[in-house]
Amino acid sequence: MTFMEKLKHSSQVNRSLVCVGLDPERTKLPECVREKEHALFEFNRAIIDATADWVCAYKPQAAYYAGQNADEDLKLTIDYIHERAPEIPVILDVKRGDIGSTATMYAKEAFERYNADAVTVNPYMGFDTLKPFLDHADKGVIILCRTSNPNSGDLQNLVCGGKMVYEHVALLARDRWNYNGNAALVIGATYPEELRHVRELCPDMPFLVPGVGAQGGDVEKVVKFGCDRTGHGIVINSSRGIIYADKTENFAAGAGNAARELRDLVNSFRD
Repeated sequence: MTFMEKLKHSSQVNRSLVCVGLDPERTKLPECVREKEHALFEFNRAIIDATADWVCAYKPQAAYYAGQNADEDLKLTIDYIHERAPEIPVILDVKRGDIGSTATMYAKEAFERYNADAVTVNPYMGFDTLKPFLDHADKGVIILCRTSNPNSGDLQNLVCGGKMVYEHVALLARDRWNYNGNAALVIGATYPEELRHVRELCPDMPFLVPGVGAQGGDVEKVVKFGCDRTGHGIVINSSRGIIYADKTENFAAGAGNAARELRDLVNSFRD
């Protein structure tokens, strides 16, 4: 299945719009896994086992692995998701964006080395930096549009040609860049009005929505403003709020409960 097909399938089977961000920090791991050879992977494996019935996607952030000399743990994590829950897509969060030849290597890294189903990309340098990813028609390419961080408006809200920069990105992604039907957008939960506006501009594109939980995004507004006409179309990411819901040896059960509770909360607003 393509990324879009897997996402639709997992959302329907698990009745979920929730994505778990697998962003482990070694110093925050419970003592029961901290000293293991592949501690990040062992932590992730337990989280995956506990949450696989409640989510539509997983999103490991590559920096948490590269910055801790744990690239192998990232590969082990993605391989395990494909083995344990093959119907659930993996979004590799790397936010790449570089000249075409370099982007080609980054695409090989994401889709061949790590076997991710989708990748996040930065559109700042334009179409030629995105094309090597978009050419993989079976993979998802999730383009930064209106991000959840506090200073995102420094650039994304600048007005150019009568539109804000994030509006230009949304329209380019909807039209010129989506020639394989595999493009999606990152829209932060912390900016619900912009989320509503981008949904109006892009009624049928999937959105990855970070910023709920620890960043304070409003779940009800995310669902109300972000869902498409079918009640789908958004992937609501929560990282710290799920993986660190319980910091004891019962961390996996705590993560499973947190994922289920978020799924049920989201569905209460959908219903």
